[in-house]
Parts: sequence; structure tokens; C-alpha cells
Amino acid sequence: MPSLSISGAYHVLTRRKPMEDTTESKLAKVLSAFDLTALGIGSTLGVGVYVLAGEVSKVYAGPAVVISFLIAAIASIFAGLCYAEFGARVPKAGSAYIYSYVTIGEFMAFIIGWNLILEYAIGGASVVKGLSTYLDKLFNYAMRDYLSKNFAMNIEGLGDYPDFFALIVTVLFALAIAVGAKESSRLNNVFTFLNLSVVLFVIIAGLFKVSLSNWSIPKSAVPEGYGNGGFSPYGLTGIIRGAAVCFYGFIGFDCIATAGEEAKNPKKSIPFAVVTSLAMIFLAYFGVSTVLTMMLPYYEQDEQAPLPHVFSRYGWWVAEYLVTIGALCGLCASMMGAMFPLPRIVFAMASDGLLFKCMGEISQRFKTPFKGTLITGVLTGLLAAIFKLSQLVSIMS
Repeated sequence: MPSLSISGAYHVLTRRKPMEDTTESKLAKVLSAFDLTALGIGSTLGVGVYVLAGEVSKVYAGPAVVISFLIAAIASIFAGLCYAEFGARVPKAGSAYIYSYVTIGEFMAFIIGWNLILEYAIGGASVVKGLSTYLDKLFNYAMRDYLSKNFAMNIEGLGDYPDFFALIVTVLFALAIAVGAKESSRLNNVFTFLNLSVVLFVIIAGLFKVSLSNWSIPKSAVPEGYGNGGFSPYGLTGIIRGAAVCFYGFIGFDCIATAGEEAKNPKKSIPFAVVTSLAMIFLAYFGVSTVLTMMLPYYEQDEQAPLPHVFSRYGWWVAEYLVTIGALCGLCASMMGAMFPLPRIVFAMASDGLLFKCMGEISQRFKTPFKGTLITGVLTGLLAAIFKLSQLVSIMS
């Protein structure tokens, strides 16, 4: 008898979702390959393109940051091809959760599903908190000063004040996502287009001030503590360490797979979107890092805001403002990329009976998991409202 109960428990934990159950869909199939590609680019590129190149070039790799990005891109392509294969075979909402359910079993899928929920919820909260902090900084921290004075939270482990702006923005994004996949995709397309336009402007404008001599600076001209000069001042070790940091700049394309159930032709559009988005992301990182390290010696780069710093050195204040606009659009696109997959994961788990059934209900009007989207949006907003950005980042890492 005990052996039967153990056997039964093992069967329950490892039972798989039949492949034939993945063919029907209650969601509207409205997303094209272009929409999926923009979703992947927006979610992955974000503001990393405005930050990573400066940090990696100055601290880890020097001008060889371009090689670091290439190594990171190759590693990401291998992961991306796996997602492309799974997305074509199992075109269902849920990404890694549904893939695990079909191939490994229910228990592992449950664990992975909750990991994805936490990843997207905390990731979305981090992005909107970053957006709130960035805007507050532009206005000399007026919001922080007012809220700290009138709504101070003297609770250990939480933020100094409730960030109502972050909560409101998150709920608004959740509403935009809830009213339809196509509508939210159009909004994301706008943010992504503006972000890529600014990146393209940075690359083209920077080409007028590049100097190959910045890739071959002699050791005698390099300040102490910044390597040996040349193209790879920190050697192969620095390039590899830089690649490890650059890899974080390619995280996020997996959100494409969560939209598989809403794709018009998932078997073709998901592989195309994954590969295309990763290729375009690499070109953006490669172009920005090339221009950046040719415009200014690697040891003079700013780790926090390299592009505004290098443009300010040349007195291009218009470019500084454009970079700010691009960063804001990048944050909005990243937020859309974090919040769009979350209700899809919840919907998939609720449909399989692993979460409350109400979370998996589809709106007849909008053809989206309306309740699940709003609930997850409010919870994400609350995380952003009560925690500091540093705390959210620490949880993510």
C-alpha cells in the first residue's frame, strides 16, 4: 500500500500536459511577426544600451567591449534558438512554464511558473521604480521631497515613502495591456521605434567624432589602474568578465514566447522574432559601444550615464536631451515587456488548475485575461510603491 501511494504521488508530480491540449486557444490571435519582434527588442534593449557600454569598457574590457558583446550575443542566440524551437512546437501562453509542463512534468512546471511570476513582477516593479526615479531626478527630486515630508514610511525594510506615481503608472500600463494584445502591442511598437531611433541617431552622430587612436592608446598614456592600453587593456580575462556583464543586456527576449498563443502564425513568427530581435539588439549594442569607445578613451567613460557624458564633452546639448528621451522610451518599452508576459503566465497556470480559476478567465470583449492583468498590475505597482529600487534589484539578483 505505501508503495502505491508513493507511486501515485510520483505520477501526479510528473504527469505531463498532453500536446493535443495546446492547439486550442481562447485568446485573440492578433500579433504579427513584427509585433513580436518589437516586443522582444523593447523588453530586452531597454535602457541597457545607454548604460552597459560605458561600464563594461571602463571597468572590464576597454575598447574590446565590442568582443564582449559578441560573446554575450552568441550565448544568447543558443538560448534563443531553444525558445524558438519550443515556441514553434508548443505555441501556447506560458513560455518556459508550458514547455516544462509538456516535457518534464507538473511539479517542475509549477516551480518554474512561480519563478517566472516573481521574475516578471519584481522586474516590472524595478523598471517602473527606475522610471519614477529618473523622472524625479529630472525635476530636482520634487516628488521625493514632498512625499518624504508628508507621507514618510518609518518601517524597516521598506522605502522611505510610498511612490504613488509608480503605482499609478503601473496600473495605467496594466489597463493598456488588459484592453487588448494588439492595442498594447501598438503602444510598445511606438516606444521601441523611438528608442531605436535615438540609438541610431547616437551611432550616426558619433561617427563624426570617432578616432581610431582611442583603440590603440599606449600604456604610457593610460592612468594607473586602467590596464595596459591598446584594444584590450584588461586582456582576455577582462573580455570574458565583460561578456558576463553584457549577457544581462540580452535578457528579456523570452517574453516573445509568452505571446505565442496570440501570434497569428506562431510556428513561423516566434523563431523569426527571437532571432531577429537578438540580432538587432546585438547591432545596437555593438554600434553604441564602438562609437562610444572611439569618441572618448575608455578610461574617461562615465559608468552611470556614458552617452550624456560623452556628448557633454563635445558640447552637444541637443544630443543629451535626445538620449534622455530615448532612455525614457526604453524604460517604458522594458516595462511593457515585463508586464505583458506576467498575466499570460498566470493565465496559463490558472487554466491548468495551479492557480485560482478567476485568474484564467478571458474577457469576451477584449479577448485577454482581463482580471489577471489588473490583479498582477496592481500587485506589481504595490511592490514598486513600497520598496526602494536597490531593494528590488537585490531581490532580482
